[in-house]
Amino acid sequence: MRYGILAHNLGKTTCDELARRTGSYGFEFVQLALSKALTDLDAGLGRLSPGLAHHVADTFARQGVKIAVLGCYINPIHPNMEERRHGIERFKEHLRYARDFGASVVATETGTIRTYLEAYPHHKEEDLWKQLRIVVEELAEEAEKWGVTVGIEPSGTEVIHSADLMHRMLEEVPSTNIGVVLDPCHLLQAHNIDRQHEVLQHAFRQFGHRIVLAHVKDMDFTPEGKKKYVRMGTGCVDYPFFMQLLQQYKPYSNVSFEGGIEPEDIPASIAHLKSCL
Repeated sequence: MRYGILAHNLGKTTCDELARRTGSYGFEFVQLALSKALTDLDAGLGRLSPGLAHHVADTFARQGVKIAVLGCYINPIHPNMEERRHGIERFKEHLRYARDFGASVVATETGTIRTYLEAYPHHKEEDLWKQLRIVVEELAEEAEKWGVTVGIEPSGTEVIHSADLMHRMLEEVPSTNIGVVLDPCHLLQAHNIDRQHEVLQHAFRQFGHRIVLAHVKDMDFTPEGKKKYVRMGTGCVDYPFFMQLLQQYKPYSNVSFEGGIEPEDIPASIAHLKSCL
């Protein structure tokens, strides 16, 4: 496995400083959300170019770090159509320049159901699904032009919030330029944590062959059933089980630490995941 991190978890700063921080922890790659991570570059719509991408890629490469994934976390079902279109165009621009950054994947989630239904309470979740599918089709078509992958991350409060829904989208939009970003914490809730082996095995059976990136963090639950993130190896996620499934379906995967990790815990967290294998 190769270990990396969402770059902005190390703070929003200059490109030089962020590359230095990432390399200092021994990470091999980053998932880079430009607007969340960098203070000295304008990554707004229309501002990306091969030159900017090469500058960023070279800066990280000098620290021995590859940019494996670009993060462009848009809301593809934004209730404001102007905002939605702006996000879609930003994502498509990231797809066009991903290879110049050295990345082959641009990742996003699928939009919070609650936000949309607060604006349009008469709509049903199936309406949101149809709107999301239209956007995924458009993004997949753009990705096919540039030979890159749209990475879709299932998440508990969003339109795609289960393994079955992720599988459904892959079936309804049959493009091989769509991949899955899998975070086990997003599939596990208080009501199913006791069945986590079953839940995770089902997810891998549904789309294990389409995984392009794994996100990792550890968690526990409050007495009220709310998630709280804890130091890797001290929570309730069975990472030996998860990592062995990942190794079985996708050996040598990129594994990226996400939220909930403190910088001082990084060496022990990497060591813990390596020990799981």
